[in-house]
Amino acid sequence: MGEVLSQNEIDSLLAALSTGELDMDEMQDKDERVVKDYDFKRPAKFSKEHLRMLEIIFEHYGRLLSTNLPVYLRKTVQVSVVSSETVTYSEFQNALSNPVILGIINFQPLSGTILIELAANIGFAMIDRMLGGQGNPLEKNRDFSEIELTILEKMMVISMQLLRDPWKNVIEINPALERIETNSQFAQVIAPSDMIAIVTLNIKIGDVEGMMNICLPYFTLEGVMDKLNTKYWFSTMQEKNDVDYEEAVEALIKRVDIPLKALLGNTAISVNDFVNLQCGDIIRLESKVEEELPIYVGNIKKFTALPGTEKNHYAMQVTSVIREGD
Repeated sequence: MGEVLSQNEIDSLLAALSTGELDMDEMQDKDERVVKDYDFKRPAKFSKEHLRMLEIIFEHYGRLLSTNLPVYLRKTVQVSVVSSETVTYSEFQNALSNPVILGIINFQPLSGTILIELAANIGFAMIDRMLGGQGNPLEKNRDFSEIELTILEKMMVISMQLLRDPWKNVIEINPALERIETNSQFAQVIAPSDMIAIVTLNIKIGDVEGMMNICLPYFTLEGVMDKLNTKYWFSTMQEKNDVDYEEAVEALIKRVDIPLKALLGNTAISVNDFVNLQCGDIIRLESKVEEELPIYVGNIKKFTALPGTEKNHYAMQVTSVIREGD
């Protein structure tokens, strides 16, 4: 039951209304349900949680691009996520300019494809760097030649393969580049009314800056949509203990090649004797024949050994190990 007003309260309320101190519109009950319009042509298939997870995935992808592309371009590369949104494919396609660099990627084992659109100025900058230039874009865009498309295809394959690691907490993917289109009208791989999620990355190669758009259709990601949430993401992340890291580092170090050399001896001769050395001349060393020779690992004296042969090859037999501090 609502609160019952006294007569004095009613009189005060009526007086306030008559003098204009209270507004009748402000006194109306504002606890009304707000009805939102639903556009059946643009169904909300991607939630904010889905878009946020896609941003997290492609933030990881951006870091991989920043560290791997400089190996090929020999120039600093900075990549950051700018935004994520959902639109229809027709809206995305209408916003594309020609020529365009549009990589169509088979997103195996998911049924469907994704698209990676790279700004033309970034594409020309990559081509210029790969061909030995300074990485400058063209002042006026033009169509790509066959040689330039081959270089772009190589760079697209490199970028595409880096998608494996960011997606591994959702699904183990094996992406494959089907083709590169430079005309958006020939990239009719998705129905115009289908909903897609677009994640936009900003790429900076030296002083050249441009965008990369990743187009993710709903029907391609439909099978893993329930996994695109923070709860599933963090539950599948397996923490590795220090022992695992130590074993991995030790295994990598064991495969590293290091120089190993044996020092036969030292001596000092005059420059005149050095200049006049001939075949058959004998150089007397300070060490004796029966002495053990020092073995150096890099520049560190690590072993002593005796010289000999093994299967018609010169060899050294280790006689002692020099410990640290000896």
